[in-house]
Amino acid sequence: MMSKSYTNLLDLASGNFPVMGREKKRLPRVMTVAGVISELDDDQANSVTSDVPSSIIVDRIIIVANQLPVKAKRRSDNKGWSFSWDEDSLLLHIKDGLPDDMEVLYVGSLKVEVDSSEQDDVSQLLLDRFKCVPAFLPPDILSKYYHGFCKQHLWPLFHYMLPYSASHGSRFDRSWWEAYVAANKIFSQKVIEVINPEDDYVWIHDYHLMVLPTFLRRRFNRLRMGFFLHSPFPSSEIYRTFPVREEILKALLNSDLIGFHTFDYARHFLSCCSRMLGLEYQSKRGYIGLEYYGRTVGIKIMPVGIHMGRIETVLQLADKESRVGELKQQFEGKSVLLGVDDMDIFKGVNLKLLALEEMLKQHPKWQGRAVLVQIANPARGKGKDIEEIQEEIQTSVKRINDKFRQPGYEPIVFIDRPVSLSERTAYYSVAECVVVTAVRDGMNLTPYEYIVCRQGIPGSDCTAESNGLKSSMLVVSEFIGCSPSLSGAIRVNPWNVEATAEALNEAISMADGEKVLRHEKHYKYVSTHDVAYWSRSFFQDLERSCRDHFRRRCWGIGLSFGFRVVALDPNFKKLSIDSIVSAYSRAKNRAILLDYDGTLMPQTAINKVPSPEVISIVNSLCGDERNTVFLVSGRGRDSLGQWFSPCEKLGIAAEHGYFLRWSADKEWEVVGQNNDFQWMQIAEPVMKQYTEATDGSSIETKESALVWHHRDADLGFGSCQAKEMLDHLESVLANEPVAVKSGQFIVEVKPQGVSKGLVAEKIFATMAESGRQADFMLCVGDDRSDEDMFEIIGNAINSGILSSSTEVYACTVGQKPSKAKYYLDDTTEVRTMLHALAEESIPPPSSDIVT
Repeated sequence: MMSKSYTNLLDLASGNFPVMGREKKRLPRVMTVAGVISELDDDQANSVTSDVPSSIIVDRIIIVANQLPVKAKRRSDNKGWSFSWDEDSLLLHIKDGLPDDMEVLYVGSLKVEVDSSEQDDVSQLLLDRFKCVPAFLPPDILSKYYHGFCKQHLWPLFHYMLPYSASHGSRFDRSWWEAYVAANKIFSQKVIEVINPEDDYVWIHDYHLMVLPTFLRRRFNRLRMGFFLHSPFPSSEIYRTFPVREEILKALLNSDLIGFHTFDYARHFLSCCSRMLGLEYQSKRGYIGLEYYGRTVGIKIMPVGIHMGRIETVLQLADKESRVGELKQQFEGKSVLLGVDDMDIFKGVNLKLLALEEMLKQHPKWQGRAVLVQIANPARGKGKDIEEIQEEIQTSVKRINDKFRQPGYEPIVFIDRPVSLSERTAYYSVAECVVVTAVRDGMNLTPYEYIVCRQGIPGSDCTAESNGLKSSMLVVSEFIGCSPSLSGAIRVNPWNVEATAEALNEAISMADGEKVLRHEKHYKYVSTHDVAYWSRSFFQDLERSCRDHFRRRCWGIGLSFGFRVVALDPNFKKLSIDSIVSAYSRAKNRAILLDYDGTLMPQTAINKVPSPEVISIVNSLCGDERNTVFLVSGRGRDSLGQWFSPCEKLGIAAEHGYFLRWSADKEWEVVGQNNDFQWMQIAEPVMKQYTEATDGSSIETKESALVWHHRDADLGFGSCQAKEMLDHLESVLANEPVAVKSGQFIVEVKPQGVSKGLVAEKIFATMAESGRQADFMLCVGDDRSDEDMFEIIGNAINSGILSSSTEVYACTVGQKPSKAKYYLDDTTEVRTMLHALAEESIPPPSSDIVT
């Protein structure tokens, strides 16, 4: 069964959304295979899926980003547009790392506004000549989506800036969020127009499109889709302040692979998933994955690189234009430090200026000799913050130049205009050191470009040293993404102006031999980890993450951004009440094993005493002489015996089967082989030590086991303490006959040879020995301990304890990966199913009825 496709999430994300723009007529679908596909209505079409891949496979990847890698220019006669590739765009060079025969299609917006009357012609032109599909955003949506939500909410949040006051950042604006959702929907419609869902890959880029995966996953359950975030991802303490924090996390988790530049960014994302969604990651053979409703969402850590060919081509151009020679002449006799930054509050430009001022003051020998060339690229956003930082920088430049100016010398050359890559490479070639003092930056490829330019081209002016030895120096902030990969750089905390000043002095004072060695180390890394290496690595991991898509059954559940795809084994299906009732009525000897918490009783219930309804159902099942009914629970025998005292014929296996009682008139049996509990004197002090150190934790003492609970502790600290305790207990109890296991918010120590699986096997064997081999078996549970019961069923059939003709119904509670073959959604459905069986049961003679 497949879910309905609700692609208009505007009506679902936060309630009643206003209509934010009328949709234009969409492009007809463009397919890579022959055929005609009728136009689908977004709001009424069923999810597109298939159990079998297409017979005609054409490898193609659709790259989706906020902007297309093309430049648009109005023709001189003002009639139409001319387009060309944007050679500086990262997206354009992704194809270098993809298979040679793979077709690449781009979906994104244009940097210019195209009149509605021209949009169809422009769309067709871009598709035919550039394989680009433009998404045209209405002006009202564009402004709120990009300049509002992206630049005033996401960008500051991801760079650790919170709106503590109205004058310090923008308060959350719900209409901006609505516009963000609307814009992502428009992008999704453009992808849907051209996609072949069973053959194509989709690669989404950056924070502008973080909810796009939900739109696409809702429409195509098995779509192979990756997402890469090019900005930092903040710590959970920062991210948790965001009003739509869970919506964005859940949307990203609809991807198959999520990429980050550094481990820190990935770690913060995983921490958010743990603290806000209760998801834990696992690392297997070097790959990190999050289990999310039966799907494994891969986490990729790989910093992006630069396009070596592009830089080398531009170097040749700069050499032909003699720009490098001009700059060498201009700065002859000077030590040039270079900064290349966007005009942005997070780039730390003013901190860099203050560090230079401090260096000149503390090391006067550099006055008249050291020059900082600061290139300020135009701001991408707008607002009061940008205006304030521009004014602050201009003021600092004027003050420092006035303070240290000499005839023919100014310590700061401030270039506040767009600078072409050709001119920038010329500056790279003459700079002794590049300085990056960003207080937070996703990656920053400036140091990479600088290293390649300092390597130069043989026989040109673009060579670092006249003696043929190449050298370069880097002073980089420890808060930028490229910092971990540049081990030879001098890393600084840009907020510490004095330390940064000393780093600048160290960089330009360093011996030439040391500079050469550091440069060689950096160049080896940068030249081998280019953009092609990055895209190839990401795509290979995306293929690996999607390899089981067509083997597993998938369906969508949930509304709005709570939508997710459940992926389960093809044999895993919902338990049909009609089917089990039919099998139940035919059977002569039935075994019924029921868990308690999470099965008969909701996990969230505060009062755990069974309701009269549960007692009545259990009594009805026990009353049928053909039934052997057992409650198999981790709870103690006293509470279970007291709660179910009205059910005299009910069997109880307490503490995971350590204690067993066949009926109320029978004595408790000890199933465990070991009755020596001296180990508790060793384990309990250890648990008490961790309990005292972990606020919100507690110890549960059972007759046969000790359980440490940390559900009410801090999620991160509790998990950390649980792992530490597990190691500690395994060490001190290594020679004791016990098993130490971790579960959901618990660490448990119990005797060896005790499990629900073993007690189930004992029940089946006893029934067979007494000539009542079960021909019907129902086993229902909800957690990890119940999986032991499900697993033992197959072994029982193989060993002859259960007949091969036995009707087996192993059922888990909740749609999740399990060794059971059936599932029911919740405890209510479990009680409904048991009630149906109770109605089919033959009541005992009137004299045996319990009153």
